[in-house]
Amino acid sequence: MSRNYKFYNKQGLYFVSFATVNWIDVFTRQVYFDVLADSVTYCRNEKGMELYCYCFMPSHIHFMFCSANEQPMELLRNFKRHTSKKVIEAIENNTQESRKQFMRVGKEHCNISKYQFWQHHYKPIELWSNNVIKQKIDYIHTNPVEGRFGIE
Repeated sequence: MSRNYKFYNKQGLYFVSFATVNWIDVFTRQVYFDVLADSVTYCRNEKGMELYCYCFMPSHIHFMFCSANEQPMELLRNFKRHTSKKVIEAIENNTQESRKQFMRVGKEHCNISKYQFWQHHYKPIELWSNNVIKQKIDYIHTNPVEGRFGIE
C-alpha cells in the first residue's frame, strides 16, 4: 500500500480498489473468479469483513467494507495474499495459461521471488457521509457497464 494512504479510522467504512499487476485481465476465467468469491466468503465468515458493496472486474476489484475487528489494513493484506497465492497456483497448474509470462517481475523487487499478482498500492477512501456512500455505490454498480460497453 502507498505510504501516503492509511486507514486512519479503524472502525470506518471504506472504499478501496486494487488491480492486478499490469492490469492483466485474469478474472475472465471462472476458476480464478471462483478464488475471489471463495475468499470473500471466507473473510466475511472468519475474518470480520463487513462487505456492503463490491465488484469484480477482469483486472481489478472494488470493495465498500469495514472490519468488525478494527483491522482493515490487515484484512485487505490477508485477502490479497491469499487470493494471489491461490490464483498463481491455479495459473501455474494450467498448462494452457498464457498469462504466466505477464506476471513475472524483475529481480529488482527484493520482496518478490517469482510472480507478482496484485499491484502493491490501493487508496482507502473513508466514506464519511451519505452522499459519498451513494457516490461510491453508484460507481461500483456502473463500473462493469462502463467497462463492458466503453461508456464514459
